[in-house]
Amino acid sequence: MTHEMNRRRFVACLSSLGVGSALMPGALAAIAQDAKTITPEMIEAAQKIAGISFTPAQQEALLERLNGERSPLNGFAEIRAAGLGNDTATALVFNPVPPGKPLPTGTSSMRPTTVDPSMPASDEEIAFLPLTHLAKLVERRDIKPSELTELYLARLKQYDPTLHCVVSLTEDIARRQAKRADEEIAAGGYRGPLHGIPWGAKDLLSVRGTKTSWGATPYKDQTIDTDATVYTRLTDAGAVLVAKLSMGALAQGDRWFGGRTRNPWNPEQGSSGSSAGPGSATAAGLVGFAIGTETRGSIISPSTRNGVTGLRPTYGRVSRYGAMALSWSMDKIGPMCRSAEDCALVFDAIRGPDGKDNTLFDLPFSWDAARDVRELRVGYLRSEFDTIADDPENAERVARQRATQQNNRAALDDIRSLGVELVPFDLPDVPSDAIGFILTTESAAAFDGLTLSGDLDSMKRPPEDSSWPDTFRAARFVPAVEYIQANRLRMRILQQVDEALGDLDLFIGSNLGLTNLTGHPEISVPGGFFEATPTSLRFTGKLFGEAEILLLAHAFQSRTDHHLKHPTL
Repeated sequence: MTHEMNRRRFVACLSSLGVGSALMPGALAAIAQDAKTITPEMIEAAQKIAGISFTPAQQEALLERLNGERSPLNGFAEIRAAGLGNDTATALVFNPVPPGKPLPTGTSSMRPTTVDPSMPASDEEIAFLPLTHLAKLVERRDIKPSELTELYLARLKQYDPTLHCVVSLTEDIARRQAKRADEEIAAGGYRGPLHGIPWGAKDLLSVRGTKTSWGATPYKDQTIDTDATVYTRLTDAGAVLVAKLSMGALAQGDRWFGGRTRNPWNPEQGSSGSSAGPGSATAAGLVGFAIGTETRGSIISPSTRNGVTGLRPTYGRVSRYGAMALSWSMDKIGPMCRSAEDCALVFDAIRGPDGKDNTLFDLPFSWDAARDVRELRVGYLRSEFDTIADDPENAERVARQRATQQNNRAALDDIRSLGVELVPFDLPDVPSDAIGFILTTESAAAFDGLTLSGDLDSMKRPPEDSSWPDTFRAARFVPAVEYIQANRLRMRILQQVDEALGDLDLFIGSNLGLTNLTGHPEISVPGGFFEATPTSLRFTGKLFGEAEILLLAHAFQSRTDHHLKHPTL
């Protein structure tokens, strides 16, 4: 048998079985399913793909070990038989804090803006109010939670056929929760700014009595007998769940088994993802606020596309218990709202340890809307304001980039007018793209059962058109050693980014690939418009610096009105 025939046999076995090895990328364990012993030809094929080379003597010793009782391959079948599913977390816990870096201290506090809105004349006007204003109307009893709930349920039914942002309405839950809120508020038991406010959950948050589809055909009828911590905390705050909102299939893009979620500013365009439904529904005034998740851009990107304010908190701030896992070391949950202060109120309700997610930090969050923004130490990412080169093949994309840059230059002037000193800032040149496979390797493990069952390919067909099946299989070629090495390099990158930030509280700008690996918080706010659709301004904070990025975003929104504009449906 020739070397090429051996290589083809190895690859064919790997593709058909989709099983892996701790030594080389999927090769030996795959073939061991069919062969009683591992052969030199298998070793040769495997090391070619792994990019390593052993001498004949080393290979002979390796064969003895791999075919012996102490082989690392022997336990794989038992691991697969354990039925780990998606909800069993890894024992390896990512910590975004560089060694020796002090954590924030102090006590938590909430001092929101005092608002006194008049009662709008129409349901349309009510629907687009920011959470702060809705809360005041509810607190004053100008509108009942049940009335607000029916208003949003009606809008969800009216506009979902165009936007495809709803997986399922939760009408029974919503009416029950709204009725309770009516009674509590009438009796003087007002719980706070989320009491009686209808909201929508990205459909990866489990809620008892509802389907939790993860946007994917294999799971479209799935029910999970668990309440996600985020849902429990919002329920405790008195919020009213009106819908499970769409997400890209297994948190990828804006395409799901029900179609493609649309941007309400331009329904010919997708909503971006994967928090596509939360972005679209919030922008369209179909919910008071929504909850999204981000692994590598899934809050910031749809917030940008739909013109909403989206907060990606620091890794380890909000419990992922009851949420679909995509990447244990990168997943984050955060609010998608109509203003920065709305995000502060929702974030405060959902943050903190719950005894179920062991990645969480118990750290203070202090929101003071009146804090002097001039106290902030703010940089701006120099590269985002460099001249954008012509690209005739992508002229439309370049035009939008230039419009965004022009809007953001104007935003810098607005921020300077607040008395904030801005200093140019550069992120370190680090190989973050080289370790991007951390995400796909962890996601392949999270959905290992789906890969092995063969049900994965149902997602490759329209409307999902997902690339996950091929991605998960490709992740089988990542050696365990290289995954660990990537995380060691990640630690070095954490330290380099921390050193570059120095004493800055935040910087104006964004690098989603890098800061999702390092765990830093970010907020996206509408920064202007181009061809009648929003552009975004983004602030990236120091670790656990949510209060600072929210404060600058709030100050910017207090001076501008981009966030108050809404699409005409």
